[in-house]
Amino acid sequence: MSVCVLDTTEQFLNFIKSPSLSVVHFSADWAEQCSQVTEVLKELLNLPEIKSSGSQFAVCDAEKLSEISLQYKVDSVPTVMLFKNNVQVDRVDGADAAQITAKVKNHSLGKAAAMGTTQPTLKLEDRLKTLINKHNVMVFMKGNRDTPRCGFSRTLIQILNGIGVSYDTFDILTDEEVRQGLKEYSDWPTYPQLYVKGELIGGLDIVKELQANGELETTLSP
Repeated sequence: MSVCVLDTTEQFLNFIKSPSLSVVHFSADWAEQCSQVTEVLKELLNLPEIKSSGSQFAVCDAEKLSEISLQYKVDSVPTVMLFKNNVQVDRVDGADAAQITAKVKNHSLGKAAAMGTTQPTLKLEDRLKTLINKHNVMVFMKGNRDTPRCGFSRTLIQILNGIGVSYDTFDILTDEEVRQGLKEYSDWPTYPQLYVKGELIGGLDIVKELQANGELETTLSP
């Protein structure tokens, strides 16, 4: 067995029909992290317990299969999606090898509940509060301050760097629980999100508005 390549929509749809776990890596040639994720999948595929489970692994070009990427809301690479019987059962956004390994193993062995992804809400809220208050000025974004991975995040970082304010960032692509949980916690559905002293300021549009009104530096001041 090996990691197969899905070149067409038809191949993709046929691949995810299996009642066993079907793992699809949405990739792109230009993204270095994608090759790392593919290697992780190859290693998983060689594990005896994974082989015996009947799980299958594939990689597809996210840009070439753009309609599929849009359907499953793949807005960055690498993204790994897990399917059973045509149904998406889990996903990992970003090159988080530990999270990919854990989710593949547990879904392959039919032990998804053992993953602890359904932690009590209070525990998640406590974690989010800790992250939000990690620094006086926190940015939750795709990528980090050195390597933004979407245009909106890049623009926000440029604005903050231009002001010279001290801030920290959290890459939501490395933690799906935080990515989804923070949307509900703050009732703000998109990223990036800017927090000051634990309070949500808003996204890029709000930051631009504050900047235009000459209020941004005051808002960000300790």
